[in-house]
Amino acid sequence: MTISSEDSPNSGRLLDRLNTWYARVEDLLAGIAALSIFGLMLFGVVQIVLRRFFNAPIWGYIDIVEQLMALFAFLAVAYCQRLGGHVRMDLIISRFKGRTYWIVEFLAVLVGLVFIAIMIPPSYDHFIRAYELGDSTIDAGIPIWPSKLAVPFALSLLWLRLLLQVFGYWRLILAPNADPIAVPTVQDVEKVAAEEIREALGDDAGGPAR
Repeated sequence: MTISSEDSPNSGRLLDRLNTWYARVEDLLAGIAALSIFGLMLFGVVQIVLRRFFNAPIWGYIDIVEQLMALFAFLAVAYCQRLGGHVRMDLIISRFKGRTYWIVEFLAVLVGLVFIAIMIPPSYDHFIRAYELGDSTIDAGIPIWPSKLAVPFALSLLWLRLLLQVFGYWRLILAPNADPIAVPTVQDVEKVAAEEIREALGDDAGGPAR
């Protein structure tokens, strides 16, 4: 028997509430990552101006850039997973429909959940090792443990997002006709291409105005 979204309102409501709350955390961290990119761009402009016109480059510029790269490289990974913005090889998956499609997505996310769980402890060990040994950059001697801490922190956030998606896909396996909650709704290639063409051509692609 197919279960509709109305048959299990409590589970859907709880999952939606958790997803909404966690999305705020992801949005905040994605905003920090975006600001770090903007700040790094301004930092690069200052470096170029100082070096070109005053022959006074910023000391330890490369080392500072290397540390800042960890922010935008890892903080937004859970945000990207929520939107389904990562690279997807869906040549085969896109051919499935209904419950079969949700089962395949569930299994894929479950594999990712296990893999990330395996990766978190060693990444944390690398952070502890760098902190205890006082590891630093070669040129400016900047401690590198903060950038290494960003890795297990971001992976933990990603693991929680994958966990929400596991429950989201499981709910859709039980109720294929329910509204998707906590899972990305990824369009197929044809729909994406059609949307891009429509946006590029503007109103002319949509036919005569009504």
